Amino acid sequence: MAIFSSTIIPTINRSTLSGAVYSVLNQSFKAADFEVIVVNDSSQPLPDMDWQHSEWVRVIDTNRRERSVARNTGAAIARGKYLHFLDDDDLLLPGALEAFWELDQKNEAAWLYGSYQTVDNEGNIVAEFHPDISGNIFALLIAGEAIPFQASLLQAKQFHATGGYDSAPGIIGVEDRDLGRRMALSFTIAYTPTVVAKIRIGEVGSTTNWATLAESDRWGREKALSAQHTYARLRASAPSSYWHGRVSRAYFASMMWNLKRKNIFTAASRATAGLAFAGWHTFSPSFWHGLKTKIK
Repeated sequence: MAIFSSTIIPTINRSTLSGAVYSVLNQSFKAADFEVIVVNDSSQPLPDMDWQHSEWVRVIDTNRRERSVARNTGAAIARGKYLHFLDDDDLLLPGALEAFWELDQKNEAAWLYGSYQTVDNEGNIVAEFHPDISGNIFALLIAGEAIPFQASLLQAKQFHATGGYDSAPGIIGVEDRDLGRRMALSFTIAYTPTVVAKIRIGEVGSTTNWATLAESDRWGREKALSAQHTYARLRASAPSSYWHGRVSRAYFASMMWNLKRKNIFTAASRATAGLAFAGWHTFSPSFWHGLKTKIK
């Protein structure tokens, strides 16, 4: 049977790992096969657990190489049409793979995603999100929005075509956002309203360096703004004057960032692009609302 999805779980052997693995193994999904690849980046052997003996699970070691390297390593051996990147403290909800399968049958998108819940360290639901956006979402990601990969499936061939996760030190912590922008630059996204994942939020217990997060995301956004065909893709993906304001703000913020670093030509280019993107939308009140909205 063809393998529909490969769930890749990088881990440093947190106590929540088994819950993440079982949330995938316990899916009542019969239309196609699936697999779980646990990438042990802890530098120590994982304690023996029942799920390690499942025919649907493979465990590989990367020995403290960092989570982007761990995910890329898992992706390199994955056999699924789609890749699913699940953190070891998050959960795939019942019915998720079935919902993604049905979405795949109706769409040619390279990126599938669903609604999701955020939870605190005790598992209490903080919020539930139903983004309901599809197609070309590049402008939304440049403007600071994000779609979590825990609630997403990425076509493997398109993931590899983008180069996978960037493991550069400056991107660590925002590697999902960086990859999302590169995926959205070339490919489209499709949405299912099914709530497919629970995602833990908060700084306690997180492996992310929150002190450097904003600057790391700035580097990631600079990469995206410098990429070939970015401006044309943004023009095609901004659905309203409000989003023209959001994207113009991103260009002007980049202009200021580059001016501080004396990147004069880049700053001038960003200013020109921001003004061109604004265009006649400056006559709309919603443009100014978007322009004033801070980038997340």
